[in-house]
Amino acid sequence: MAFDGLFTRAMAKELDEALTGGRVHKIYQPYKNEVMIIIRNKGKNVKLLVSAHPNYSRVQITEETAVNPEEPPMFCMILRKHLERATVQSVYQPGLERIIVIEMKGRNDLGDETIKQLKIEIMGRHSNIILVNKDTQKIIDSIKHIPSSLNSYRTILPGSTYVYPPPQEKEDPFKADKLDILKHIDFNAGKIDKQIVQRFAGISPVAAKEIVFRAGLVNPKTLPPVFLNIMEKLKLHQYDYSLTVTEHKSDFYLFPLKHIGDKHKSFTSLSEMLDHFYFGKAERDRVRQQTLDLERLMKNEKEKNEKKLIKLEATLEKAEKADELQLLGELLTANMHAVKKGMKEIEVMNYYDENGGKLTIPLDPRKSPAENAQNYFKKYQKAKNSIQAVKEQMKLAMEEIRYFDVLLQQLESASVKDIEEIREELIEGGYIRRKAKRGFKKKSDAKPLIEKYRSSDQTDILVGKNNKQNDYLTNKLARRDDIWLHTKDIPGSHVVIRSKEPSEQTLLEAAMLAAYFSKAKHSSSVPVDYTKVRHVHKPKGAKPGFVIYDHQETLYVTPDEEQIKAMRI
Repeated sequence: MAFDGLFTRAMAKELDEALTGGRVHKIYQPYKNEVMIIIRNKGKNVKLLVSAHPNYSRVQITEETAVNPEEPPMFCMILRKHLERATVQSVYQPGLERIIVIEMKGRNDLGDETIKQLKIEIMGRHSNIILVNKDTQKIIDSIKHIPSSLNSYRTILPGSTYVYPPPQEKEDPFKADKLDILKHIDFNAGKIDKQIVQRFAGISPVAAKEIVFRAGLVNPKTLPPVFLNIMEKLKLHQYDYSLTVTEHKSDFYLFPLKHIGDKHKSFTSLSEMLDHFYFGKAERDRVRQQTLDLERLMKNEKEKNEKKLIKLEATLEKAEKADELQLLGELLTANMHAVKKGMKEIEVMNYYDENGGKLTIPLDPRKSPAENAQNYFKKYQKAKNSIQAVKEQMKLAMEEIRYFDVLLQQLESASVKDIEEIREELIEGGYIRRKAKRGFKKKSDAKPLIEKYRSSDQTDILVGKNNKQNDYLTNKLARRDDIWLHTKDIPGSHVVIRSKEPSEQTLLEAAMLAAYFSKAKHSSSVPVDYTKVRHVHKPKGAKPGFVIYDHQETLYVTPDEEQIKAMRI
């Protein structure tokens, strides 16, 4: 991972400069493996995100917001007890380990000064956040408990003594010289990048690959100067925080990763870069974990209606042949004198055929001629009556398919807070049962939270992320002369511009939002309709989020994720 020992060293310096001297104002734990600490320093609030997520572990200052749970987890309550109103004394990294220690001074229940350490271990799926008493190094608590049965070297449980992870016995890259590099690298063995990772502390595979790439034709003459030049800059904290992006992947580091690609975006701080890189990633991962059951339900319901539609189409095709049954009945009636009970069929002249053709009419030998004719007329009437019912069923099936198409699209862009509204909608629709929950209950009249964006000319743009939000935004929150947008014939979000006459640029940016939060997110030249809210109506009895509209015009836009990020409030 890019968050290696060298990166951790740079982050520790950034956090030390931003947090030291600040006072802990609030602490909350929005998700299972993540803690948000609000620190008041130099007249402003600094949001510190500490994550032990198995895929997105990190520590950084963030501009992102997270929902504060109504019921804080136990670890959060312990952090509040020991750290709220404490003052940050220092932030540092032990050695070149992927560990950051934040020391905070506060007072215990007796009023005595104490110093606690928040030890943040950024180690992928082994990441952890551990609160320790500095004097005794006793663990107060951790976000993940690791008993001795899982790790015989170190136990991470309340009351245990904190022990650092086992040392890797590698060379310090900042103290290395040319002879050290030549001594530890076997140029004949190949895989030079892996050798660098194995021999020198704090260097990740991605950093090692970049060193080898910049050395060109790797040999004892080309590698040492590149290695030493990079380490000298990092030692002096001379960084070029860069996000390298290609069509298939992106990665970040303390300098441009030229071995990945030529497209680099620079940032003024590590935290700004991480906010940009992780924008939506951890959120989407959490959403996937929490919506597996919903996605399965939606796909099953959609598939069920698609199969039903095929059967209904076959039934309709059969029913639409009703005129043939009427013809057979009439011809049989006209030739009643030629029909005898016991006959299985009869060939008659088709009076409706201009060419004077003949037809063979199947008969039920058990029935009289009149009963056979009447049977055809009954079948005709039944088929004729069923056509309307079948068409109605087909309409309902198609509505269900469109509905679940929309819900599946909404899951793709849903945030964690959106999921419960989608789940509530499915409960109200009778698709899933409501589970009895203990404790806090969401108020039934709670208003959906609408995401807000701002155009380049400072006009507010509102986006509904699910059907409840779409209904509320379009039918209640929006003003009649606001501009409403939606992708043309494509499942997507309702978007509202808070202006009667927005600029052309704002219209294009709002259309881009509508395209981005739609099934056509990854397409180009996406058609987006726009009209005034007064021309948008919800039909009586329609599914949540469904509307009809007129007086529309159409724009064609291509979603740009970078621009979307810049517009978000």
